[in-house]
Amino acid sequence: MIPVAHPKGQYLSHKKEIDAAVSRVLNSGCYILGRECEAFEQEFAAWQGVGHCIGVGNGTDALHLALAALNVGVGDEVITVSHTAVATVSAIESAGAEPVLVDIDPLTYTMDPQALEAAVTPKSKAVIPVHLYGHPADMPSIMQIAKRHSLFVVEDCAQAHGATLGGQKVGTFGHIACFSFYPTKNLGAFGDGGAVTTDNAALADKIQLLRQYGWKNKFISEIPGWNSRLDELQAAVLRVKLPHLNEDNTKREIIAGVYTEELKGLGLGLPTPRKGIGHAYHLYVLRTPRRDHIMAELRKRGVDAAIHYPRPVHLQPAYQRFGVRLPETERAVEEILSLPMFPELDRDDALSVTAAFKDILSRG
Repeated sequence: MIPVAHPKGQYLSHKKEIDAAVSRVLNSGCYILGRECEAFEQEFAAWQGVGHCIGVGNGTDALHLALAALNVGVGDEVITVSHTAVATVSAIESAGAEPVLVDIDPLTYTMDPQALEAAVTPKSKAVIPVHLYGHPADMPSIMQIAKRHSLFVVEDCAQAHGATLGGQKVGTFGHIACFSFYPTKNLGAFGDGGAVTTDNAALADKIQLLRQYGWKNKFISEIPGWNSRLDELQAAVLRVKLPHLNEDNTKREIIAGVYTEELKGLGLGLPTPRKGIGHAYHLYVLRTPRRDHIMAELRKRGVDAAIHYPRPVHLQPAYQRFGVRLPETERAVEEILSLPMFPELDRDDALSVTAAFKDILSRG
């Protein structure tokens, strides 16, 4: 079976370096907030092109802590999309704020700026654009709207490490950005991990307090905080993989090119990056009204496929209380299909995926 994602392949690609890094941590005797985490924070900030990076426990915590650092909480509304991992909405609720869900642009699957504008109320305090599947949201438009309404902008970059818009990396447009290092991400650890990045030194200092009980000095809480720390083992693994991230993203782009070339002209809705976009291709997501049939047939032919995501947040049992209808989001989730996408997928396997797809379509 050709899998949708293959984090073990990443380990095998860098096994010697990763084993050495893990051994280094185990023999150091320091496992929480030590030299590895500090070094990774510096290296990731430099790679991202920002002043500050704070390693945290996971991407959901990154969003929660970012909102808390901006004093977003009870009585505030945070606008985001429903077509995202539920983690985005969970983080808003963890901060005590009320999520307001808006529709997407059907071509990019990211926030529709017009829908954002229409959703702003006097209670609106922040907006979380999600750079979904590796395609950047329309940040110039979103930033204009946010400035007009005095909204904080927290970029959800969990699926877009290295994606660019006009040559500028996502995560450098808003006030603060949040990353996940879940094992299947473009930059993935071998467990949970996340980070918050910003150019604002005061925000960075506050997030450092919030991630560990509000401690500036050990055991003394300056402000109320939580426990969300990027551990030394994950930081060491990420330090090994970070220098390979640009090359890995290029490999993803090449795979996407094979898919697009082989599947064009077949009546499918293929990914179409906007002009000036550098797509990170965390996922290769196409659209077809025959999605369920094709997915089942692909699996019979040894090709795994998945749906990201099968039910939008506003239609999930926990969130139906929002009572909203989002037509583009609801149409998309009936047709989207994710094909295998990871740097270790070679051209022959990519062609096997498209050959299976063509065979299914030829049979009606």
